[in-house]
Amino acid sequence: MPKVKRSRKPPPDGWELIEPTLDELDQKMREAETEPHEGKRKVESLWPIFRLHHQRSRYIFDLFYKRKAISRELYDYCIKEGYADKNLIAKWKKQGYENLCCLRCIQTRDTNFGTNCICRVPKSKLEVVSLVFTLWENTFLFRCMPDLQQEVLLQMSLSSKSNIMK
Repeated sequence: MPKVKRSRKPPPDGWELIEPTLDELDQKMREAETEPHEGKRKVESLWPIFRLHHQRSRYIFDLFYKRKAISRELYDYCIKEGYADKNLIAKWKKQGYENLCCLRCIQTRDTNFGTNCICRVPKSKLEVVSLVFTLWENTFLFRCMPDLQQEVLLQMSLSSKSNIMK
């Protein structure tokens, strides 16, 4: 949610239907911003903010493109006022980027070896059994693909038990 109102004109019709959800996400964003970050790496403290940013943009994207529950005028208002990220939504409309969690995942300049984030690998191509995780890869997997978290933890615990038995 924008910190300062940018336009003086009133919001379009339908705003009162989505405003409570956006206010709730804004409150969670403020809590994430003020959360203490001692003991965390710099990038770890940003993950809740990225998650909430994605959630807010995905909410508006789904309302307009999937459910067709809001008008074009309201959608444009949300983009203009900063409630949704227009660049992220533009990527979601392209084939292959439907489940993109953030724009940092496709920027290769932010990684050591010029690669993408692990969330860009299709789930069908991931072999959870044969993956050996470093701490860094593990945190990215948990951030971008929380549904695989339980499988990975189970596999890691099974492999550590087999190493102990040897």
